[in-house]
Amino acid sequence: MALVIGAHDVVNPVARTDKTSPICGMPILNADKAQNVIVIKRGKGDGYSGIESALFFEDNCRLCYGSAQGVVAEMIGHIKALS
Repeated sequence: MALVIGAHDVVNPVARTDKTSPICGMPILNADKAQNVIVIKRGKGDGYSGIESALFFEDNCRLCYGSAQGVVAEMIGHIKALS
């Protein structure tokens, strides 16, 4: 499980695979290798590099839009309710 909060350029797998990408060769976190990925974003904008993350289109990835503080608090509340 990987939880990504903002800064989605640093988890964009095209840095490893697309030699034409502006982020080619940039060190990234291997979030795409997780069984499940949740990405919290404030909006639908591109990253600092100006490109959308290919991670968002992977089958193991889910996007959650909103303030990270509020979204994480809500997730914790749901997890606590399970026990």
